[in-house]
Amino acid sequence: MNRGVRPADYPPPTSDEEYLAQPTDPPDERIEVGVLIVGAGPAGLACAIRLGQLHEEHPDVAERLGDVPVAVLEKGKQPGSHLLSGAVVNPRALRRLFQGRKRVDEMPFYGPVESEAVYFLTKRGALRIPAPPTMKNHGNYVASLSRLGRWLAEQAEEGGATILPETAAEKLLVSDGRVRGVRTGDKGRGRNGEDLPNLEPGSDVLARVTVLAEGTAGHLTGVAIGRFGLAQSPQVWALGVKEVWKVAKPLRRVVHTMGWPLRSGAKYREFGGSFIYPMGEDMVTLGMVVGLDHRDAELSVHDLLQQLKTHRVVRRILEGGERIGWGAKTIPEGGFLALPRRLHAPGLLIAGDGAGLVNVPALKGIHYAIESGRLAAEAAFETLRPGRTPWTPGALAAYDDALRESFVWKDLRAVRNMRPAFAHGFWLGGALAGAMTATRGAFPRKDSRLERDVEHELLRTGRARGYPVPDGKLTFDKLSSVYLSGNRTRDDAPNHLRVQRRVPRELAEAWTWMCPAQVYDVGTEEDGEVTVDVTPSNCVQCGAITAKGGRLTPAEGGSGPEYTLT
Repeated sequence: MNRGVRPADYPPPTSDEEYLAQPTDPPDERIEVGVLIVGAGPAGLACAIRLGQLHEEHPDVAERLGDVPVAVLEKGKQPGSHLLSGAVVNPRALRRLFQGRKRVDEMPFYGPVESEAVYFLTKRGALRIPAPPTMKNHGNYVASLSRLGRWLAEQAEEGGATILPETAAEKLLVSDGRVRGVRTGDKGRGRNGEDLPNLEPGSDVLARVTVLAEGTAGHLTGVAIGRFGLAQSPQVWALGVKEVWKVAKPLRRVVHTMGWPLRSGAKYREFGGSFIYPMGEDMVTLGMVVGLDHRDAELSVHDLLQQLKTHRVVRRILEGGERIGWGAKTIPEGGFLALPRRLHAPGLLIAGDGAGLVNVPALKGIHYAIESGRLAAEAAFETLRPGRTPWTPGALAAYDDALRESFVWKDLRAVRNMRPAFAHGFWLGGALAGAMTATRGAFPRKDSRLERDVEHELLRTGRARGYPVPDGKLTFDKLSSVYLSGNRTRDDAPNHLRVQRRVPRELAEAWTWMCPAQVYDVGTEEDGEVTVDVTPSNCVQCGAITAKGGRLTPAEGGSGPEYTLT
């Protein structure tokens, strides 16, 4: 029997070597900072905030670091522009970060979780079931991650951090076996890389310690893991697509669903579900999350979300409302099994979602990102004291030690085999996950093995026939959704997406359906393969293509979505 098409057989036409460099700017043109943080998300901003606290307590160390002791690079237009999550946040790490300086009621939450409901859906029915122990949210708070990110950025700046928005970190600067900083991307180039009149060349940004907090599918994080041999198991991802609605009546509970419109059979590998959260009195956020190890070439998470909204349980919540926000983002789902063997290298630390610190069964990652950022700051700070050098081998190992002693490590280890269990299908996977919960991770004795999302053969089942036709009121197409994301990427910007441009039709169709922003399309066919047409200006930089056979590289700084409520 002929083997089906695998995305792995059509790898992206690029390599890590393209994004490794030595400093090239003349010494007087280099930007030198104390600690460089790449990414203004929860991990990066928590790191900046904690460093500010430590510098306030030890001004002599801050003085040694020059005019810019802490710099944060953010590729979006502002902090929060590229942040998206559910989100229900466990406040534990925020309390540890602020140590009484800020109370939870001063943070930009929409309120505590009052009650919750979990439903198993069929096409026409809904069965309310007990919330699995991992999914209970008592004591947690509903938030917009983009809004929380903007608030954290304000706290970081008050503590002395310099935030540089619209600045993409394109290359990792490495010399003499240690990380020296990053090279930022050029701005003002045309589609083919030609100079435009407003060209702003990138710069070398050098630091004593570089903290990569890029979030999911982090570009330089992947480069660093490869360069320093840190990988021990492949990462796997899910794609989440969410909407924000203004609604006629308030929702008083957190809702999760499983089952329809996903299929339970093992051959489909459709792992995921939905969430619906209240955002105050007049808004709700809802989203669909599906693992990217799925096999169906016509599976579209965006269209599954539209399909979900036609169910009576969901339609009732949205009745009389209006969609006001939309976005998409990948989620690292490998958990404990996919963690790098080390989260440090000479001159380098890796924190947050880029490291894979996500608890899939609990649907939580934000507080792990914040805690890892805090611990990274403390480890970096210790190496900046007089007589210490952060780039000697093992100098930053205290970060790994602290993380292993933290609640992050304990939580992730206890659920490490749950995500792989669902490769056996929903019912058997659920039974195995129940046994793992009951034994607190002791079962099974041998850890599961993760397979890359690109390794699974594609199949066709005619799934797209079930997607609803967009009506512009309840269900929507992809292009109108991209517009709602605030994406204003210029049409002639360089292409930041690396994919094979001639592939089998099944793979081209899989990319076309998978992408929530309608970036890919099937072109002309010749000799059994088709051309893949790419519209990079549509891209919301979700990272799904990295999981499924291509590679997302840094777009021009300031491009992409402008999320405000996600």
